[in-house]
Amino acid sequence: MNMRTLTFLISGVLLTACQPLQSERPDFVSRPLAAQPAELDRGLVSAADPRAAEAGARMLRMGGSATDAAIATMLALTVVEPQSSGIGGGGFFVHAAPDGTVTTIDGRETAPSAAEPDWFLDEGGKPLGFREAVISGLSVGVPGNLRLAEMAHRQYGRLPWETLVQPAFELARDGFEISPRFHEFLVRSPDRSAFDAYGKELFYDAAGEPRPAGARIQNPRLAATLLKLSAEGPDSFYEGSFAANLAAHVAEATPRPSGMSAEDVTTYTAKPREPVCGMYRVYRVCGMGPPSSGATTVLAILKQLEPFDLAASGPGSATTWHLFAESQRLAYADRERYLADADFVPVPVGWLVDADYLATRAALISPSSTMAAVEAGIAPQSALAPPDGNEPPESGTSHFVAVDSAGNAVSYTSTIEGSFGSGLMFGGFYLNNELTDFSFTPSEDGRVVANRVEGGKRPRSSMAPTVVYGPDGRLMYIVGAAGGGTIPVQIAKTLIGLIDFNLSVDQALALPQLYSPGDVVVIEEGSALEAMVDELKALGHAQVTARSLPLKANAAQWTPEGWIGAADPRSEGVSIRQ
Repeated sequence: MNMRTLTFLISGVLLTACQPLQSERPDFVSRPLAAQPAELDRGLVSAADPRAAEAGARMLRMGGSATDAAIATMLALTVVEPQSSGIGGGGFFVHAAPDGTVTTIDGRETAPSAAEPDWFLDEGGKPLGFREAVISGLSVGVPGNLRLAEMAHRQYGRLPWETLVQPAFELARDGFEISPRFHEFLVRSPDRSAFDAYGKELFYDAAGEPRPAGARIQNPRLAATLLKLSAEGPDSFYEGSFAANLAAHVAEATPRPSGMSAEDVTTYTAKPREPVCGMYRVYRVCGMGPPSSGATTVLAILKQLEPFDLAASGPGSATTWHLFAESQRLAYADRERYLADADFVPVPVGWLVDADYLATRAALISPSSTMAAVEAGIAPQSALAPPDGNEPPESGTSHFVAVDSAGNAVSYTSTIEGSFGSGLMFGGFYLNNELTDFSFTPSEDGRVVANRVEGGKRPRSSMAPTVVYGPDGRLMYIVGAAGGGTIPVQIAKTLIGLIDFNLSVDQALALPQLYSPGDVVVIEEGSALEAMVDELKALGHAQVTARSLPLKANAAQWTPEGWIGAADPRSEGVSIRQ
């Protein structure tokens, strides 16, 4: 889809009529739901690549669960979208049952045990340059996706493990075509995609030029890895010679005596976490807690907007987008100061999503003017330093959703952090650079920065896999996104589109994006928001700039006709029915 078509689509969405919500907000209560006709019980998969979505849908057709479908999708993305996610990285998994039960699993990567707060400082105590930090073993965390998948499959899987691996194995063995989007990444990021000799051999020709869109790629090393995983399960990744060789490969690329060890890999565990839930109007919104900053930030943005009648102002109003920007500024100030791995730092999650606290934050927002300055709230008994703000942006992520015929749903975000991760490859896949999601500076003014590097710690993430239940207790929406720091904003925008503007899921995803984590308001280049720049400036936003944003979301929505899936029109994603 070209930009002119996208702008036309978004302009149409902005003119969509909106229906006001009921003013009363009943307490959320899960209730038994009436049985639906069999044709409404079909599941679906929405993912950023059609071949990965088909891998998941194939599991559903075989009688698999939403979890089976999500795992097969993640494995297939390792092959066809290697620049974004896969088994060399980690992820967050949210499972939503029809009865309102929400389960979350943390498969975020961990820092090697040898990592200390000065991990990203040079000999003079100054933060390393971004490229120097990323393209080395310093940036690689112990991959967590396969342990996450193992835990989820044990709890919710129906099909044998080897069945889930089969589509990805076939794609790696038989080959897949380079998509236009993948080709663009090869053109933009040769420093990482071609850093490893095997990656250069796979994706570039003899003259060093990226292979064109449509070129067929076979990845025999990845096929061998997947065949081993199929036969021996996830333990084959985390035990024995594979784990030892992976750690040694990372350690050899680390420019200091200490690095990743075999024990770091063998002792990695995925962790069940408590979901973070809150109410937005009459809807119960749930997502991942720390080390994800997703749920707390999404809920803060939404809850701070609850006093305003967004349905009345609508998506065509500059006031609506001004309010959205102001709420982001408040939510991100708290995110930057308090969010980190709760196993290492006391994160005040309950306080961050407390309705009374967020009401005080909402009172700072005016529909007619801009806040002069925004600071984080003061959490009780917190001695954390203000953030250093020097965590690099992230773009190597993928989100996918799956719903099965029983009404169970999975919202799963998988990542290797930047495009092609660290540039290092092992076993035919790219290894993540997740550790650059840590703050490079470990302390400020004698106080600890929450997200500093520590051995065994998981870096803070923006990933925000989300599920939403309606006022009658029915699971209504499953949504998630890729795009680094923009992820919580993409989720909040989509839910406002669905809930406040009464849009369909494809229309909500197509809404233009405004991103304002600080004093600068960034609007999506080429979107209908460009026409509102002068109005936003008149409301007090001194810096409003239009630029391309890393936007890629996937979602599903329950309707009277059954589940409907959608993919971001800016992406190559699709939704496939069972």
